[in-house]
Amino acid sequence: MARCLSFSPVAVLALGAVLGAASDVLELGDSDFDSTASQHGTMLVEFFAPWCGHCQKLAPEYEAAATRLRGVVALAKVDCTANSETCARFGVNGYPTLKIFRNGDDSSAYDGPRSADGIVSHMKQQAGPSSVELKTVEDLDRLIHSFDASVVGFFSDAGSAQLAEFLKAAAVLRDSYRFAHTSTPELLHRNQIQGEAVVLFRPPHLNSKFEDSSVRYTEAISTRSLRRFIKENIFGMCPHLTNENKEQLMGRDLLTVFFDVDYLRNPKGSNYWRNRVMKVASRFVSEGLSLSYAIADRSDFSYELSEFGLGAVEGELPVVTLRTAAGEKYAMQEEFTRDGKALERFLEDYFARKLKRYMKSEPVPENNDGPVKVVVAETFDEIVHDDSKDVLIEFYAPWCGHCKNLEPKYHELGEKLANDPNIVIAKMDATANDVPPNYDVQGFPVLYFVPKGSKESPKRYEGGREVSDFISYLKREATSTPVLTPGKEDL
Repeated sequence: MARCLSFSPVAVLALGAVLGAASDVLELGDSDFDSTASQHGTMLVEFFAPWCGHCQKLAPEYEAAATRLRGVVALAKVDCTANSETCARFGVNGYPTLKIFRNGDDSSAYDGPRSADGIVSHMKQQAGPSSVELKTVEDLDRLIHSFDASVVGFFSDAGSAQLAEFLKAAAVLRDSYRFAHTSTPELLHRNQIQGEAVVLFRPPHLNSKFEDSSVRYTEAISTRSLRRFIKENIFGMCPHLTNENKEQLMGRDLLTVFFDVDYLRNPKGSNYWRNRVMKVASRFVSEGLSLSYAIADRSDFSYELSEFGLGAVEGELPVVTLRTAAGEKYAMQEEFTRDGKALERFLEDYFARKLKRYMKSEPVPENNDGPVKVVVAETFDEIVHDDSKDVLIEFYAPWCGHCKNLEPKYHELGEKLANDPNIVIAKMDATANDVPPNYDVQGFPVLYFVPKGSKESPKRYEGGREVSDFISYLKREATSTPVLTPGKEDL
């Protein structure tokens, strides 16, 4: 690992101010490292130097992660400029070095992300047993009063057959969810459990009067059914969308409200807007109208906002987007109102199918008479989905070298078919226009043949890139024989 260069005394003093504040990160040294580390089943340790720029950048993320993991996984740090013996013993030769310790032993290098969200997610997967045994009221309170949901099994005794099934499920699902179990009579009584039950506790910072803070699982326990129950209930009506859970949330019809979300520094302000979203959402949920909702920090998802043409959004008021599982995009144009009425009108129009889809699109060309038709998002349906034409379309990127090499050949193909009334040769800049979801464009160039009568089932072109290859393909696949410009066919 490369070593950091030293930084100015001002930067070191600034870091010192951060380090001097109350912290959930344990500070360890040569005298107490072994004794403290041995007390923790799982512990993440950062070996750092105060002058290291990368360490300074990591510090606030590490502090935030430690706060969120309090009571779950210990996070510690060792200043290698003052504790050289410990750092040398563990082979530290660059900063920061992060290692995972189990019961005091060096278990493995930490190879996860270095953001607070990433550290939290990674270390939860590494921590302790798949299900933690709860013996006291304090144990339960400590578990459920955290930033993440908890799944707790309440069982009549330690020999319960359902407990054995619960532990099997926890072992399989531990990388995604937190599990705990108890057979303590006081805990069963306190949670009004008669017999046995599994309860999903949602994070306290997301508790709201618009939904229950816990949900009870009522089926016989199996890994499959428990997974389904958790997946359907863990996020609640309006979860906090993050870069860690986005894959689970964004594959559905999802309305997202973006503002300055910060549950560590400003939980009250974060819930101020979330409660207004939930008040509106609860109406549509009660009417049985299917849609998922979420809030997200606008700075974390600037790239997503740009996909809706919103760019750098400033100001306190939230902005709203809606992306369907099929890839349709809608953006709320009306300013968000504190009474929620603007959001309510937006949703009414969405469910009534009155909203105009947002499309990232280049301007429609003023002149499009060339042999290769230029397609933009706004004209895609008009040109490519014209059911009276067969269409061969190239999706390209202006900077792509392969696309540049193909351009003269593709232009020649367009000239050869310029007089054919049934076949259109077209191209679209896929970096400047939204590509419809049934066209898989992940590299460049990508070509699709879209025959008339089958516009919903485009065929990916996998043939050669010479003019003769294209013509042979069209002779085979076109719905009518290609009409080539006289004197130019050289097959």
